[in-house]
Amino acid sequence: MKRLLFSTRIYAIDAALLLLRVAAALMMVTHGWPKIANFSEYLNRFADPLGLGPALSLQGTIFAEFFCAILVALGLLTRLAVIPLIFTMAVVVFIVHGADAFGDKELSLLYLVIFSVLFITGPGKYSLDKKIGRKSHF
Repeated sequence: MKRLLFSTRIYAIDAALLLLRVAAALMMVTHGWPKIANFSEYLNRFADPLGLGPALSLQGTIFAEFFCAILVALGLLTRLAVIPLIFTMAVVVFIVHGADAFGDKELSLLYLVIFSVLFITGPGKYSLDKKIGRKSHF
């Protein structure tokens, strides 16, 4: 029992990274998909926090929240895919909700932390990145 509770074996870490990566990414996809499905409606009311225009801001957000999140769930190009997610969540936390109460930015901050951790750790053993990066020995 002690071994189970206090184990830091690699397989446990890789399983935890898989769970963290897939869960966070799939939850993020649920934020991106409505923006794709209702693009014109979102465009009429989407914020322009960086002064790039609402269309470009919305397209960048969709790219991060939907397409990059799918890559993260698959563990494919994970470290590259989390960069737009980190950027998007940082903009939401520090600019869009910068002056708001903590509760209004808590979820975005949680995503920011998760995607930052995945940038540091990588996707783990159970990922397409690991399969692609593995060298075959003939």
